[in-house]
Amino acid sequence: MSADGKISTKERVQVRISGEEDFRRVDELKRTADAIMVGVGTILADDPSLTVKAKGYPNPVRVVVDSLARTPPDAEILNKGEGKRIILVSENAPLERINVLSENAEIVIVGTERVDLRAGLIELKRQGLNRLMVEGGGTLNWSLLKEGLVDEIYTFIGNLVIGGTNAPTLVDGDGFSKDDRFIPLELIDLERVGDGVLLRWRAEKV
Repeated sequence: MSADGKISTKERVQVRISGEEDFRRVDELKRTADAIMVGVGTILADDPSLTVKAKGYPNPVRVVVDSLARTPPDAEILNKGEGKRIILVSENAPLERINVLSENAEIVIVGTERVDLRAGLIELKRQGLNRLMVEGGGTLNWSLLKEGLVDEIYTFIGNLVIGGTNAPTLVDGDGFSKDDRFIPLELIDLERVGDGVLLRWRAEKV
């Protein structure tokens, strides 16, 4: 994220915040993960493939949290690279969209109006996917944190300011009020990476 906590512009245009050293670090994390997860907002805004860039390594299982099955059939995540794809949808997802997406992905229905993240993660674990890497965006990050489903957070802070009241941040959503208990983090590690800094946190369950 940027020095002011943004992950893209207010128009949701992706910005290159980190350098090659951090890209290699993220790619290494992908190689060691059983699965990698994003929300449908990230698919619609950035169209990532979530593939491993280094040669000779299999892609992790790629997972999309998509309550209404809005993932485009021509999305990179469904068409680029080998490997299994899973789309978590709710019972509200239109059947015709589910049928189209099921041609390239396993569809898992969890939740009525919205995806039940806890049930979704239980299903991933049932399939043997124990090490899950989440690449956001901010809404999915918020939902996972709110449900106490996050073990660790890696935060790369780059050397630029993006600004914008409506620019997405690392964690969006409703946020906690003064009546709620904020999520305490324990700093595990800190290191300089290129022109930025990488923080590794352990999230306490609330």
